[in-house]
Amino acid sequence: MTTTTRADTTNPQQPALDASVIAAVGGAERPRHAGPVGASMTYGWRALLKIKHVPEQLFDVTMFPIMFTLMFTYVFGGAMAGSPGEYLQYALPGILTQTVVFITMYTALTINTDIEKGVFDRFRSLPVWRPALLVGALLGDALRYVIASAVVLTVGLAIGYRAPGGVLGVVAAVALLVLFCVALTWVWLIVGLKVRTPNAVMGTSMMVLFPLTFVSSVFAPPETMPGWLQAFVDVNPVTLLVEAARGLMNDTADGGDILLVVLLSAVITAVFAPIALRLYNNKT
Repeated sequence: MTTTTRADTTNPQQPALDASVIAAVGGAERPRHAGPVGASMTYGWRALLKIKHVPEQLFDVTMFPIMFTLMFTYVFGGAMAGSPGEYLQYALPGILTQTVVFITMYTALTINTDIEKGVFDRFRSLPVWRPALLVGALLGDALRYVIASAVVLTVGLAIGYRAPGGVLGVVAAVALLVLFCVALTWVWLIVGLKVRTPNAVMGTSMMVLFPLTFVSSVFAPPETMPGWLQAFVDVNPVTLLVEAARGLMNDTADGGDILLVVLLSAVITAVFAPIALRLYNNKT
């Protein structure tokens, strides 16, 4: 008798309880799951929001490009080309390339920081497309590459650089840089997933990027270097990227160089993206 009475007094309240829960969550229909594009865009927006809340993250795409451009132009310009103005015409495409290539490591730094803080595991538990976190990080960093390029070009224009290739040549060079650097970021994602701490990520990245960018045609023509060094410079992928970008900006574009950069970007993505995704899925 008591059991029946409890059931009778409880059941009438159930619809009201359901209604209050529905009102609290905002509607009767469950929201649709985000698709691959939507989830990736959300994570990309998260990367931009992190910059909003921590403006210091913009230093690597604002202050450092300004410092590199001014320092190399006015400190080495006279010795390298006779005057800063003449050297700027040669060096600016190289400084632009070096700047964008350098900041590719920050994707690895970001993912490693998320792992260290435990945010990584929370994101992987969400019912979304699994690679969305990595793809979103790439999208956010692609915008960082564009911002860094704009900063370098603005400073270059302010101190006298003029691109013989015009606006189209500059835009094409930046697009080529972004394409290659997005592909290169897959390599750094592997580093970010394997290395234990953000400091180790930074140290590993610098150890690789410094010789790749400085021992290239970024700051000086290869023919001015010793023969044994030229052998490395000629096969350095950064040299290939610099020469392709410099050709576009100087209106002397070499279709072979551009095609090689595109093919190299595709090969890097095809080889390292599956490895990064596998490490991401198996990360514990």
